[in-house]
Amino acid sequence: MMPKTDVTTAPFAYDGLDRVIHEKARLGLLTSLMAHPKGLAFADLKQLCGLTDGNLSRHLQVLQEAGLVDVIKGYEGNRPHTTCRLTKSGRRRFLDYLAVLEKLVRDAAKAAGKDEGASGRLGIQPV
Repeated sequence: MMPKTDVTTAPFAYDGLDRVIHEKARLGLLTSLMAHPKGLAFADLKQLCGLTDGNLSRHLQVLQEAGLVDVIKGYEGNRPHTTCRLTKSGRRRFLDYLAVLEKLVRDAAKAAGKDEGASGRLGIQPV
């Protein structure tokens, strides 16, 4: 077991970044579902996030196993229909993740010598 990072010696380690959420495709999926509280059809999620059927299925499986999303399979008429939506705990966990990201942006702006009002536009220049 690895020891937890000491924030005094590694202030930019951000242990709070949730690895399940932080992956690019899953972040997109959760953002899409956050904007649609009643859920989205599998095909709509696929289009919104630019994923293949297989990729979307795998990422949804990871999110479902983590308790972040519900995947509801059923039928509309004679056709199979899959709807995905955030769970209550998934919504809370995503908001917690966003709070960590906001802290990351504030800390980066502070490290760059910017005030908190400029955190939306870090203005960090390459060295």
